[in-house]
This record gives sequence, structure tokens and C-alpha cells, in this order.
Amino acid sequence: MTRPPATPSPLTSPTSTTDAATAGAAPTSTATSTRPLIDITPAITPDIAVWPGDTPLSREVLCEIERGATVTLSTLRATVHLGAHADGANHYGAGAAAIDAMPLERYLGPCHVVRARAERRAGGMRVGIADLEFDPTALRHPRVLIHTGTFPDFTRWNTDFAGLEPALVDLLADRGVTLIGTDTPSVDVQESKDLPAHTRFLARGVSILEGLRLAHVAPGEYELIALPLPLVGFDASPVRAVLRSLA
Repeated sequence: MTRPPATPSPLTSPTSTTDAATAGAAPTSTATSTRPLIDITPAITPDIAVWPGDTPLSREVLCEIERGATVTLSTLRATVHLGAHADGANHYGAGAAAIDAMPLERYLGPCHVVRARAERRAGGMRVGIADLEFDPTALRHPRVLIHTGTFPDFTRWNTDFAGLEPALVDLLADRGVTLIGTDTPSVDVQESKDLPAHTRFLARGVSILEGLRLAHVAPGEYELIALPLPLVGFDASPVRAVLRSLA
């Protein structure tokens, strides 16, 4: 994956005091155990919508306890871009890192959840800097999740969801952001052929999370946990994405 030269960042780095404190905290500590998890993963059912032409979810039950077997055993078939998922850079860049080679620390740690003034429109709008209900100069963490509200039902595909402006990707990268997530199936609009937002993600070395369920999450600062599977050579991985408030 192409990476820009190292530049000073005003944000907390992955090895900063903020992240180090999160990483070093005992899983059973009072501080973490009293903060409930907020699930931001859409339910994975046979009805979940996938990109047109991609492989929908199906389950083949090989044996069942209810039918006299000693165990229940299933086979799953589906696209790896299923529900909440992390993209490998090789999804949009030839020779770039597959999902198993993406930096794992990107998907765990403090983040901002922000809302965008977005709307569904023919061809899809692109969310720009001015559309954020958030001042980018207030960024403190290297992960940003953007709620657009333009893909409201994960079981009903709509083609008019919002993408991201390439300039927004650059601005967030300039401020030290290393992961951007969205509540839509793609950071580009559906009809895009040249994928300008993906191009900037690749050029700036920023990781992508897509398909997040954010409508029930208030804007604020959270701990993100959304680890991808080490699917060697694959272009994406489903994640179980959850948040925990930092307040």
C-alpha cells in the first residue's frame, strides 16, 4: 500500500498515551466493564443487501442436532464485502495490501463519531468538509466514523447513497486520521467509475470501514473495536464493529 512521507500530526498517534492507555487497560477493569458496548454492525441475515452483482449470503446446513446429529454444522457463502466490513487496499489498488496485511491497530482504539448534512439524491452526493457537523480542528483521535443517513435499511438496496469528497479524505489525512468509516456501502457513489475517494485513500494510506450502523449513535468520542479476519490475500473482511463511550 502506498504511504505518504511521515509528517507531524496534531492527533494522538497509534502509540500515543491515549491509545497506549486503552491497549494497556485490563479487560476486566472497572473502567471498561461499566461502559456498555454499542453494536454498530448490521445483522447478517439472508436478507442483507449486497452490492448489485456481488454474492449474497447463503447458508447450507450440513447436519443438525434437531435431526439427530451430534452437532449442527453449516457452510457459509457470501461476498467478503458483507455488512460492516474493512476493505483491503488491494480492493482498489493493484498490488496493494490485502486485508490480512492491513495494520491491525487501525481497527482498535479511540475514534470520533460525526454526523454529516447529507441527503439522498440521484447519482449520489459527496460529503465534503463543509457538510460535517464537526470542526476538523477539534480532532483528537486517528479514527473518524461518518454518519450520513443515506443508506437507512441494510435489507433494501438504494443506489442514491452518499460518497465522500476526495478533499475530505485529504483533509482528515492531513490531520493524522488513519481510518475513516461510513454508514454506506462505499466511500464512492455507486455510479462512480474512476473511484476518486478510493484513490485518495490509497494515496494517503488511510484505511476504510464501510457498512456501519450509526443511526442510533450520538456524535462523540468512543473506543472502536472492529477487527478484520486475517483472510490471506482477500480484498476485504466482515467485522463485528462495536463502540464504547470514552466519556
